[in-house]
Amino acid sequence: MDAPAARGLKGGVSALSLLAVAALLWGAALALQAYREARHPQPPVSSDVLYFRGGAAVSRAALGFDAILADVYWIRAIQHFGGTRRSESGDKTYAQLYPLLDLTTTLDPHFNVAYRFGAIFLAEEHPNGPGRTDQAIALLERGLAADPERWQYAQDAGFVHYWWRQDYKAAAEWFDRASRIEGAPWWLRSMAATTLAEGGDRQSSRQLWQQLYETTDDAWVRDNAQLKLAQLRALDDIDALAVIVRRFVDARGRPPAAWDELVAMRWLAGIPRDPSGTPYELKPDAQGGVALSERSSLSPLPPQFTRKTGPTT
Repeated sequence: MDAPAARGLKGGVSALSLLAVAALLWGAALALQAYREARHPQPPVSSDVLYFRGGAAVSRAALGFDAILADVYWIRAIQHFGGTRRSESGDKTYAQLYPLLDLTTTLDPHFNVAYRFGAIFLAEEHPNGPGRTDQAIALLERGLAADPERWQYAQDAGFVHYWWRQDYKAAAEWFDRASRIEGAPWWLRSMAATTLAEGGDRQSSRQLWQQLYETTDDAWVRDNAQLKLAQLRALDDIDALAVIVRRFVDARGRPPAAWDELVAMRWLAGIPRDPSGTPYELKPDAQGGVALSERSSLSPLPPQFTRKTGPTT
């Protein structure tokens, strides 16, 4: 064997030896930690503790494993959002959400899902989310700065302005900006015009969400668009049922006690259910006497569309 080959073999063996030693030490450390925790349990660490408050610091500590650590922080962001949303506590602050998303996207500036779905998490109205549309827009702007060709981020910013802020002028500006990015679909330009002309109209909102549902490759974003479409259908159902309830009140002088009364009169084919399969509720104190059940996965409905503002299909 010649000298260069021998040196290469020796270097390879040395590298393998180092990896083997590192693996043994890592395994021993884990075993020691498990033994220590079994013998001397430690009090749980508060979920509100963030060990790194700045993305730059955690990136230096990642030792080159930025993408892996970004996944870890993204999972923590999901857990924090979901856990807080399901919590029965009256004080739902979602305090960790933006810091966790900040860490995630600093570690991996091209983490598409973290930007797009993180913005949805942030924009959701309280108590189902923090209601921080400003942070949602800031997150999407960071994503666009990292990947200027991602027209989806500009489109999503338009949706935040449209759906949660009801700022249709800003929404149209973002849709127009998205349409000017190479590769953007043709309908974004018409969406900008529609938003300015018919902002807040239930039918135009349905068209926007339908376009998003049909064109995105992200399953999570599709699921959210599907939810919004189902909520809009529920609002249409409630409007139609309210007309029937008013007819009953005019005929009987009182609101119906149960859907069965309307079924018996053949005004309904059966107990009406929302798109999730949950029965609607008769509530005399609700607008029109009909309401979405709080048990429905579609609850709560978007408040800006509780009154029908345009034609339905």
